[in-house]
Amino acid sequence: MAPESGDHLEPDLAVQYREATEHHADAIAALHADSWRRHYRGAYLDSYLDGDILSERRERWTLRLKPPRLNQLTVCAEIDGDVVGFSHTLFDHDPHWGALLDNLHVRSDLKGAGIGTRLLSIAAQELVRSRPSQSLYLWVLEQNTPAQAFYDERGGTRMETMLRGPFPGGGLAVGHRYFWPDPQSLLTGRS
Repeated sequence: MAPESGDHLEPDLAVQYREATEHHADAIAALHADSWRRHYRGAYLDSYLDGDILSERRERWTLRLKPPRLNQLTVCAEIDGDVVGFSHTLFDHDPHWGALLDNLHVRSDLKGAGIGTRLLSIAAQELVRSRPSQSLYLWVLEQNTPAQAFYDERGGTRMETMLRGPFPGGGLAVGHRYFWPDPQSLLTGRS
């Protein structure tokens, strides 16, 4: 995947998008842990979020990004070599719902800059290219209203609501399944 510039960004903010490798595991883990601590309080146990989740996330991402990476795509967004966002998609995840967008996180100070939109579009683009008949879905926690608004604005349909978990470290929370029967609707027009 060739690096590309982001959309809706200030001219001096040059974002590059590339497929993540095992060399990105530490940076992705750090961003993931920070995002969970900011947005998952009340769903994940505080004792877990306040603990050493960075080590646990690092171990998880080291395994996920170790080759061969079959039926999955992890894309990172970088500014000056620093990971500022990432998405992780599992193809062929569910026979009915299709591919699962398992993660989409953007550094908190860069939300609204178009990075999440572009990461979602790249995931959809690869899904359309490699599995043209497959749909896309994800889960978002009820308390994460900014994420729900983001997916609503991108044409996701809330299909169901159910209690989710237990999550890493324990805890349960209500989650919403968002669905795109035609992921092509998420493409932002870039090749």
